[in-house]
Amino acid sequence: MNISLKKSLAIFDIEATGLSITNDRIVEIAVVKIAPDGSRTDYLKRVNPGIPIPKEVSEIHGIYDEDIKEAPSLKDILPELEAFLEGADFAGYNSNKFDLPMLAEELLRAESILDLSKQMHIDVQNIFHKMEQRTLIAAYSFYCQKDLKNAHTALADAEATWEVLDAQIEKYDDLNSDVAFLAKFSQYGDVDRLDFAGRLAYNKNGRVVYNFGKQKGKTVEEVMKTEPGYHGWLLNADFPLYTKQCLKNEVKRIKDEKSKQNQPQNFESKLDALKNKFK
Repeated sequence: MNISLKKSLAIFDIEATGLSITNDRIVEIAVVKIAPDGSRTDYLKRVNPGIPIPKEVSEIHGIYDEDIKEAPSLKDILPELEAFLEGADFAGYNSNKFDLPMLAEELLRAESILDLSKQMHIDVQNIFHKMEQRTLIAAYSFYCQKDLKNAHTALADAEATWEVLDAQIEKYDDLNSDVAFLAKFSQYGDVDRLDFAGRLAYNKNGRVVYNFGKQKGKTVEEVMKTEPGYHGWLLNADFPLYTKQCLKNEVKRIKDEKSKQNQPQNFESKLDALKNKFK
């Protein structure tokens, strides 16, 4: 094993009803969890999404409505899923753009206590694209010298992703085996994202800014002054729930900070201020 782990790494892949983060739902989730000692534990579960799977999507991943009509919902499996993922960092293939924000949406809908933002996130596809510019099937062939069988099934893709990641670390001297380095290196683009969809980011001063549209590059605090209804529009528009939650947290932080600044000073504070003034 070439990666250096201080805690478990959960390499996961999901199959869904489609590609819309906000409107589609998970139908299968697979996780290959690697412990710091190299031992492996797998988790595989199909779930009922509560909405039909389009035929063209079923033909890709092989999961049809009939296959999951008796399956539990994601909320039903939430306790066991939370327990399996608790404390682990994450890795996936194209996970920063799809699997991770999709999982975050589903966890919010199910009222999960699991906070994905506290963990590291390695996107193996971004490492691959920066190094070789290929697809998962080609990556598996290139790094592992094997053909990927059962492509587009969640467990096969998760297993292949784990093997590719391990082989990438062995192949490239420039790749540090530390999870924090790999998570940073595999980020999509140069911005430091706040939400998984990349709608919000941090600027060089550590302030939260909008990362899209007419307000791109402007801080949330600045836009609250110049166009106070903008964040309300975003909260009511078709954006991921996790993006909305991050924006709500930032707006609350700004308001709380202003409230503290506007609070009247108590007598002792005023007295101290006067003493300092006439020193």
